[in-house]
Amino acid sequence: MKVVLVFLLLVWSCGACPVTAQDNLRDRVVTDTVCSEVLGVKRAYTVCLPKSYYADKSRKYPVLYLLHGMWGNNADWTGRGHVQDVLDRLTASGEACEMVIVTPDAGGGDPEIFQNGYFDMPEWKYETFFFTEFLPFVEKKYRIESGRSHRAVAGLSMGGGGAVSYGQRHPDLFCAVYAMSALMDIPEQGAARFDNPDGKLARLTRSVIERSCVKYVRESDEKCKEQLRLLSWFVDCGDDDFLLDRNIEFFQAMREAGIPCQFRVRDGGHDWEYWHSALYQCLPFVSRAFDDK
Repeated sequence: MKVVLVFLLLVWSCGACPVTAQDNLRDRVVTDTVCSEVLGVKRAYTVCLPKSYYADKSRKYPVLYLLHGMWGNNADWTGRGHVQDVLDRLTASGEACEMVIVTPDAGGGDPEIFQNGYFDMPEWKYETFFFTEFLPFVEKKYRIESGRSHRAVAGLSMGGGGAVSYGQRHPDLFCAVYAMSALMDIPEQGAARFDNPDGKLARLTRSVIERSCVKYVRESDEKCKEQLRLLSWFVDCGDDDFLLDRNIEFFQAMREAGIPCQFRVRDGGHDWEYWHSALYQCLPFVSRAFDDK
């Protein structure tokens, strides 16, 4: 009888234990909006918090800005890429450090209806918004370590090109860049086509051409190259990806410029199966960069 009572008490006590916020996955994936004066609209963003975030409220964390692709939004990396699951798995195994992952929204789904893109263009000063409003806002609201040595940027497709360009043009703000299937420049085949030369997709295309990641490296002077060598670079693209040639050209330009850059071509195409698997290299890579800088 005593044994039964003890067993019941144990069951009751375990069942009565509250689920803490840090144990609840939903409490660690936060979606909110920021009101932008630069863009004149509210922009959504999603933040993935590490397991210990609520347990130790004095601790600060490094941050990874993870950018979505064309026709995507801030929810893609959590909903389709399952980035929070990957982060938890890799931190548990010790392959990645705990970090805050921020996924901003640079588009509304259809570039012919909503503005879309990570660069400044007519009626859409997104790069200005990102660096003057969004980044300071997020890093003040959440417990994020300050300084470039604790900040990395990564992305897929359009977001991969955005990540590379942000690293190129703001090397004082990031310690690492990880590009997946990156839109380094407009490809000869496979690019989204537009009929209206004044439409938003045409503006986006021109902005990518004007900020060609390949051209930027090839035209950099030695002082600029020295700045680019301060960052850790990783380019990851599938062998069946329509952007593979542009990624090869970027790697060749980096090698010719003497800028260290890791380059991987794996089996796969331009899809979420590939980008999800890339996270298992991306998060350990940026973790090592946080440690090294």
